[in-house]
Amino acid sequence: MNRLFAISDLHITDTENRRVLEGLRARSPKDWLIVCGDVSELSTDVEWALGLLRERFDRVIWVPGNHDLWTVPEDPVQQRGQARYRHLVEACRRLGVITPEDPYPIWEGIGGPVTVVPLFLLYDYSFGSNIAPTKEQSLARAYAAGVVCSDELVLHPDPHPSREAWCAVRVRDSEQRLAARDPELPTVLVNHFPLIRDPTRSLYRPEFAQWCGTVRTADWHVRFGAKAVVYGHLHIPRVTWHDGVRFTEVSLGYPREWRRRRNRSGAFSTEGPVSRHAVLHPILPQEG
Repeated sequence: MNRLFAISDLHITDTENRRVLEGLRARSPKDWLIVCGDVSELSTDVEWALGLLRERFDRVIWVPGNHDLWTVPEDPVQQRGQARYRHLVEACRRLGVITPEDPYPIWEGIGGPVTVVPLFLLYDYSFGSNIAPTKEQSLARAYAAGVVCSDELVLHPDPHPSREAWCAVRVRDSEQRLAARDPELPTVLVNHFPLIRDPTRSLYRPEFAQWCGTVRTADWHVRFGAKAVVYGHLHIPRVTWHDGVRFTEVSLGYPREWRRRRNRSGAFSTEGPVSRHAVLHPILPQEG
């Protein structure tokens, strides 16, 4: 009964979230875990957390979130942009963690066989058309509303001229790799940011959508034979269906958010054995 699980937005700089991470364990020896980014703002924390999870799961697959790519004064690694990303990729390779730069693994457990495709695509502000027709206007509205992603200060695109330019390169390269995959196998597409705009319609502050993805990937789940799409970033964990494809948002989020969900459902606790599994999302539920 080997399963493919996923989690995102662990944000382990928070003590309570770190305890949740420390409680995560596989249910069977061959379980895989997808980590959809935002482990921590500190590179040392990212490496420690992924190393711990790699000891507990047969395979761990990581894609970067925006927080993982921040360059903050507290981090001993002061590399920026692409150099920081490469530093994290090399750390993952030392640990045996799969990244978007590695060959796509084939999952053959429950729901398989499928090609698991870790992606690093960033965003290009195009989701901001929900509030204004141009990037300049949507950013101006966000600043006026006081809803501005910290990426504007600490996620540097070096050596690219902008985050949207970096996004364009990542989308182009990922599209080429996806086109070259084995077309006979369905895919599980994994990205920190949602691949389609629709999930951002649930955001409490619509101004934030512009930091959440790119319209260039709107049809990827159809074009590239997705059986499932996995993402995080929004801190709105749920399952939705689009064009017959299962989309799962797998964020843990901050304590104030998961406490609210726990209080509503009674299904989550940070103490006892339930904490090991209740925050892990099965990506390919057993059919029938």
